[in-house]
Amino acid sequence: MKTPNFIVWYVVFSIAVLVTGIAAIAAESYEPECFKPFNSSTKFLHFPAKKPPYRIAFANGFVGNTWRIEMIKCLQAYAEDPEIKPLIKELRIVSTGTDVAAQIGAVDNFINAGYDAILINAVSPTAFKPIVERAKRAGVLLISFDNTIDSDQVIAVNEDQFEIGRLMANWLLKEMGQKGNIIEVRGVPGNPVDLDRHKGLREVLDRYPDIKSVEVVGNWDDGTAQKAVADAIAVHGKFDGMTCQGGTTGAVRALIDAKQPFIPVAGEAENGFRKLIAEHSAEGLKGWSYGQSPALAAITLKAAIAALQGNTLPQYISIPIPTCDYTNLKAGVNYFPNLSDDFFVATGFEPCNVRLDVGKLMTGKATQ
Repeated sequence: MKTPNFIVWYVVFSIAVLVTGIAAIAAESYEPECFKPFNSSTKFLHFPAKKPPYRIAFANGFVGNTWRIEMIKCLQAYAEDPEIKPLIKELRIVSTGTDVAAQIGAVDNFINAGYDAILINAVSPTAFKPIVERAKRAGVLLISFDNTIDSDQVIAVNEDQFEIGRLMANWLLKEMGQKGNIIEVRGVPGNPVDLDRHKGLREVLDRYPDIKSVEVVGNWDDGTAQKAVADAIAVHGKFDGMTCQGGTTGAVRALIDAKQPFIPVAGEAENGFRKLIAEHSAEGLKGWSYGQSPALAAITLKAAIAALQGNTLPQYISIPIPTCDYTNLKAGVNYFPNLSDDFFVATGFEPCNVRLDVGKLMTGKATQ
């Protein structure tokens, strides 16, 4: 039966409106290849433009591991980039530890001092609601990253932590099968990154009743993770697989010290972990390494400057998750045999035109 013409025209018109709407949403975002919305429901934010140069502050919390130290170095290095430096009048950095009240106090002080933008790596995702309101009244831009603020009124920049947990679990299942004993080395207790990665991991592993798990706390630190894994081996014996949120180099060394057979290990982008994979993969150390990049701080600074210039950005910006495994490690590219173990390798995002030299960051000298 022939479709009436008015119905055909209605369908065509509806499709045109839908396509136009999608194009309008895509056009809203500044540098969309860099600043991608977290998902299809992510809204966009626009703030009044301010004239540079800007006073920018960073309220960091926890600073007790190499990742945080490298994060600060990435921020400082990017602020000195010839294209960025003329836009910044002042960059002030404070680290307040794991005390939520101390971090809130630091942000309050920056608001009162009239900074244009405040970057935050939050100790707590839920404690900043009053701060968000005070910043809005004062015309101060807040932008969080890594451990983000739970608010749709401020810009957030992150990799998908829930997805990282899922990726670890799926890779481990592929390598070890659907039954066995897994040790999960978690991060700082109560931290939103730790919680999201754990939830993603459990969403996958809980489907397999023959997978048994032991959880230990590694605090994203090599020494802590090494001791935690060593203690778990002493109590539980052999494991068939391991996931590690950070401190992976220490966690693998605990396996070596215990003279355990090598097992599949999904862990962070620590140079030491990747060196161990390259050295021992032929002996059974099948490793998969994802990068929660310290250069998130640089992307966040880039986003803050873009917002201060009046550009529209996604409220929640999703940064790609860089990964590699035992099949595609390449010396001098995604790990560095001649550099120290205790730094995180993933420090650049090509779509954002952010390229930070790993060797220069960690040693003061550029790598060759």
